[in-house]
Amino acid sequence: MKIAFFDSKGYDERIFKIHNKNYNFELRFFQERLTEQSAVLAKGFDVVCIFVADDASELVVNQLYSFGVKLIALRCAGYNNVNFEAAQGKLQVVHVPAYSPNSVAEFTILMILTLIRKIHKAYNRTRDLNFALQGLLGYDLCNKTVGLIGTGRIARVFIEILMGFKCKVIAYDLYPDHDYAQKVGFEYMSQEDVFKNSDIISLHCPLTRDNHYLINRETLNIMRDDVIIVNTGRGKLINTLDLIDALKTGKVGGAALDVYEEENEYFYEDFSLKGIGDDVLSRLIMFPNVLVTSHQAYFTEDALGNIATTTLGNIQEFVDQKTMTNELAYVDGTKGWGVKRIND
Repeated sequence: MKIAFFDSKGYDERIFKIHNKNYNFELRFFQERLTEQSAVLAKGFDVVCIFVADDASELVVNQLYSFGVKLIALRCAGYNNVNFEAAQGKLQVVHVPAYSPNSVAEFTILMILTLIRKIHKAYNRTRDLNFALQGLLGYDLCNKTVGLIGTGRIARVFIEILMGFKCKVIAYDLYPDHDYAQKVGFEYMSQEDVFKNSDIISLHCPLTRDNHYLINRETLNIMRDDVIIVNTGRGKLINTLDLIDALKTGKVGGAALDVYEEENEYFYEDFSLKGIGDDVLSRLIMFPNVLVTSHQAYFTEDALGNIATTTLGNIQEFVDQKTMTNELAYVDGTKGWGVKRIND
């Protein structure tokens, strides 16, 4: 079984080679992202393994199919970069639904605390031997209302962390688990009520056709003044220009963003010497009350190990012609066509 890895970094190659000792697949690592131009590199491979910035568009899927590729193995949870309509009946698709909920949940709370206690500003000051406290006044997280959009695996770990800070937690989910909510001690509300009643709003949902630009001018206007927006999900959940306007007027008190809607151009690469041409991203970074990180919430040794073992395990199930635990496909349900894990 020959596997082509696209958009691979040194850490990907290291961790997959370690865990491949249990499988003995033939692995080939390409630094190039999967695009219409680079898809030709997949010739002769049975599987392509892709990440969040790779592009499995209709044209690319058809190219892969013509090259004899049989499986797309996402080494991430999100799958909005795959055209499932094109893949249907041609290529099977698997993903990694839960590589490390702890890593993302812990990073989310870290971003919130950094932002509301201005730790990033204090760190830079003390390096310049400035020990003044002026401008560093923060507030307690305790007793604040934190609203979540989505209550999946990551969100559940995050909720339990928030309970330790004695926060009031409210949430919206398309498929609410009321038994779990009662057990842990949070409340489900409508999406609008979550927006209206939260001091901090954290996004933990996949990107779909229906929630593209979930955070926009209209939804921002119904939020509390000085609300904090946190996004460790997908960049296109937020209309960045609308967010910038709300930051400029003071409607939004701060934003902690591990993702950005046009991140594929810049994230995971070094632009420290040549700069960037994205005026919107540059503007975001310049706000003193905005934290931007480079899609690193998942990035722990534990998570990388889980990604490797789950991805290789998914491929082994494909080889053994077993039911694939983490297969994604279009299904026709009561709410219409959509993408989901078909074995749930």
